Amino acid sequence: MTRILTSPDGTPASRLAFGTMQFGGRADETASRAMFDAAIAGGITHFDTAYVYNEGASETLLGSFLQDQRDRLIIATKAAYTGGGSKRNIQESFAISQQRLGLDVVDILYMHRFDPDTDLHESMEALAELKQQGRIRYIGVSNFAAWQVVKAIGIAAKFDMTVDILQPMYNLVKRQAEVEILPMCADMDVACAPYSPLGGGLLTGKYAAGQGGRLTEDDRYAARYGLDWMHAAAEGLSVVATELGIDAATLAVAWVAAHPMGPTPIISARSAKQLAPSIAAQDFEMSPDLYARLSALSPTPPPATDRIEEQA
Repeated sequence: MTRILTSPDGTPASRLAFGTMQFGGRADETASRAMFDAAIAGGITHFDTAYVYNEGASETLLGSFLQDQRDRLIIATKAAYTGGGSKRNIQESFAISQQRLGLDVVDILYMHRFDPDTDLHESMEALAELKQQGRIRYIGVSNFAAWQVVKAIGIAAKFDMTVDILQPMYNLVKRQAEVEILPMCADMDVACAPYSPLGGGLLTGKYAAGQGGRLTEDDRYAARYGLDWMHAAAEGLSVVATELGIDAATLAVAWVAAHPMGPTPIISARSAKQLAPSIAAQDFEMSPDLYARLSALSPTPPPATDRIEEQA
């Protein structure tokens, strides 16, 4: 277990976070509000958005829902998915994010992805200045490799700050994070909020049932989850879920949350009804035997060394 982030009034982050990527896109204002209320009712205190989500509609809607609950919530957004990691791009886009959210202080600001064309010192300096100005509370990075996070941590120290949280992809069929990212987070005391615990909906079983979703609507997701063994793993997960009498989505999210490092999966949906099984994972007790059974449905990634004879 790594550090637990807190809201402005000291409320600890919940075991799950809610991602608002669908707000203002596949979920209109009414559906978005219903999901926000369902997340609050389910005890979620950590909400995630980004500058690029639905051309700002996600940030705007999330900001409009906060009202008098703001101080007990952790609000995260991201910068520099487009436009690069320059100081100017980070700070100018974040100013717009603040306006959309209606917040003087945003709890977490992530670099949305690593920019190989910009000196990371410049990016970290931009974040350091925002933190020194009191406009952000925590520093995060998203979609960074483990070595890139460690590099960012070293540079951040020069500005007397830390990298507090990482947002990687992680689910039952995307397990590369187990090799270096999750151990690095545990060792370096970096919180971890993995996205896509449902694998773009693959792990809910809906595609096997003939339903549509991201994998049928988005070529990137179709390619990301297009391997036959991934679909076989999803079918296996559904079989176990049926045996247990629970929703496959609950099981998929609970599996991510059960990793010994203690990650905080970011759940999302298009409606409150669709969101409910993921929220239920917060109270699901994952036994070691069940965790091992589910893990066996997909390949364990190889270790980060070729000296496999030395692995326990």
